[in-house]
Amino acid sequence: MVFTFVLLLGEALRGILPLLVDRQVSFGVVVQAAGLLIPFAWVFALPMGMLTATLLVFGRFSADQELTAVRASGISLLSLISPILLLSVALCALSALVNMEIGPRCRVAYTNILFNLKAKLTGAQLPEGRAITEFPGYIFQVGKNHNGDLQDVMVFVLKDETNAVATVRAARGKLEVDAPNKRITLYLYDGKSVEMQAGRLVPAAFEELPVPLPLGTQQAFQPNISDMTHAQLWDELHDWEQRMNTQVSGRNLTKEQLQSRRRELEKLVGDPTTPIRFRIHQQVAFSFACLGFTLVGIPLGIRMHRRETNVGIGVALVLVAVYYSFILIGQSLDHRAEWAPHLIVWLPNLIFQAVGAVLLWRANRGV
Repeated sequence: MVFTFVLLLGEALRGILPLLVDRQVSFGVVVQAAGLLIPFAWVFALPMGMLTATLLVFGRFSADQELTAVRASGISLLSLISPILLLSVALCALSALVNMEIGPRCRVAYTNILFNLKAKLTGAQLPEGRAITEFPGYIFQVGKNHNGDLQDVMVFVLKDETNAVATVRAARGKLEVDAPNKRITLYLYDGKSVEMQAGRLVPAAFEELPVPLPLGTQQAFQPNISDMTHAQLWDELHDWEQRMNTQVSGRNLTKEQLQSRRRELEKLVGDPTTPIRFRIHQQVAFSFACLGFTLVGIPLGIRMHRRETNVGIGVALVLVAVYYSFILIGQSLDHRAEWAPHLIVWLPNLIFQAVGAVLLWRANRGV
C-alpha cells in the first residue's frame, strides 16, 4: 500500500491534480483516474512491497532470537518459509495478470480520460481571460468565448518554455475536436502574425490560419507498444513479421535466401520487431520479480539481524535499484537487435534467484 501510494502520488501530481486545483475537473473524476492507475503502479509496487516485507519480518525474527527457538524445536528454515514461498508464487501469478492484461488496459483507459478532459476543456468551456498552457509549444489567451465561438484570440508559439518565436492575434477563432483520431485544431480568422526570422521581425496577415494543437494523435484502439496487452503485442509482432517477409519475398527463392535478404534489410533499416519482443519479454520477466526478491530477502533479513524499519527499507531500495537497472539497460537498447535486449530483462531474475537459492541453502544449514 505504501509503495502504491508513492507511485500514484508522482503520476497524480503530474497529470491529474493540476486540473483539480484549477477546478477544471471534479473530485470523482480524479478518484476514477487514480483507480485506473493502481494496476499500473502494481507492476512495480508488488515486488517492492514483497521484498520490503520479507526483509523487515525476518530481520526482526532473527533479532528477537525467534529463529533460534524455531530451530531448537526441530523445525527447519525451509519448512518455516514454505508458506511465504507459496505466497510469492501466488503474487507472481497476480503480477503476470496485472503486467500482461489489466495494467495495459487500465493505462489506455487513463490516457483516454486525460484526453477527453482536455478536449472538453478546449471546447465550449474554454476559460476566458487567462493564459492557457495545456498544449506543449503554445500559450494562448481568449478574450471571449460564446459556446465555442472565440473572439480576440492571441497565440504565442514557443521555442522553449520561455522564448516565443511567433505571435499571432486573430479577431475570431474556432476550436474543432476530432475525438476518435485525438486531434484538436484551432482555426483563426482575420488576424495578423509576427515571426522572428534571422533576428528580424517579419509581419504577416491572414484570413484563415489552422493551428494543430499537440494533444496526441494515438487512437484509443491503437495504443502505444508500452500500453499493449500481451495478446496485442503478439498480434503486432506477427503483423510486422508478415510485412518484413513480404518485402523480401520473391519467386523461386529458397528459405536460406529469404533469411539472407531479411538480414540485409535489418542491417539497412533496423529490425522494427525488436522493441515489441523486448516488451513481450519484459512483461513476463517482471512477473517473476516477487519470487526472486523473496528468495533474496529471507536470508538477507536473517543476516542483517536488525529490528529497525529504516534499515530494511534502505536495503530493499538498493536491491530494487539493482534489479531495475537491468531493465533500464535493456530498454535503452530496445532498437539494437544485435544486443538481444529482450534477453537482458531476464538477467536480474536469474541472478536474484540463483543468489537467493544459495544464501537460503546456507542459512538453512546455519552458515
